Amino acid sequence: MNIHYLKALEDNYIWFIQAENQVLVVDPGESQPVLDYLKEQELDLAGILLTHNHADHTDGVKAIKDVYPTIPVVGSIETKEWATNVYGEGDRFGLMNLTFQVLKTPGHTNDHIAFLVEGHLFCGDALFAAGCGRVFTGDYQAAYETIQRLQSLPEATKVYAGHEYTLTNLAFAASLTDNPGPLRQVQDQVKSQLDQGQASLPTTIKQEREWNPFMQARSLEEFTRLRQLRDQF
Repeated sequence: MNIHYLKALEDNYIWFIQAENQVLVVDPGESQPVLDYLKEQELDLAGILLTHNHADHTDGVKAIKDVYPTIPVVGSIETKEWATNVYGEGDRFGLMNLTFQVLKTPGHTNDHIAFLVEGHLFCGDALFAAGCGRVFTGDYQAAYETIQRLQSLPEATKVYAGHEYTLTNLAFAASLTDNPGPLRQVQDQVKSQLDQGQASLPTTIKQEREWNPFMQARSLEEFTRLRQLRDQF
């Protein structure tokens, strides 16, 4: 299994999970880059995975389905407009001889899900490097429980988020501490990666435990305060 990405829109990532000449596409916010890539690389599309129902993660689905009408589209109940296979917490499904586990990760949206496969977590906007998604639902309890749940995954788990927000998230994290030096060093490393055209992702659960303030929040009240501060940062 190989994992790679295409950049989309302003700061989105479309993730590709590849096994030999077959691929699954995660959260295609645009269609044309995906269709062009599949053609250029002579790859067979085996399906689409959707983490949640926001346009920057789903807008490419229809045009891709027009070209590949028989592929499965996997998502939660909130993506039923496109999904051919609807799953929820604890469900497992197989594609490309891989077994995926579905984790319910609400907060950003009500029925946001993440996909876990062989130590790789595709988490949409539930978790970012050094951050988490805005709580558009207003349900901070659900968002807090989602972060606590993801924090409990094995530390080696690789995390593939839906956006390149790492520099801003690190700047926010640094603003919260009296000793920002280590985070500033990480910022410099990430800036160098981005300047070279690389992604800052994947991160890992171990790294997030170390520098993500939302994972370090010890109560719902602290999490809520941090998320509201980040909204204004």
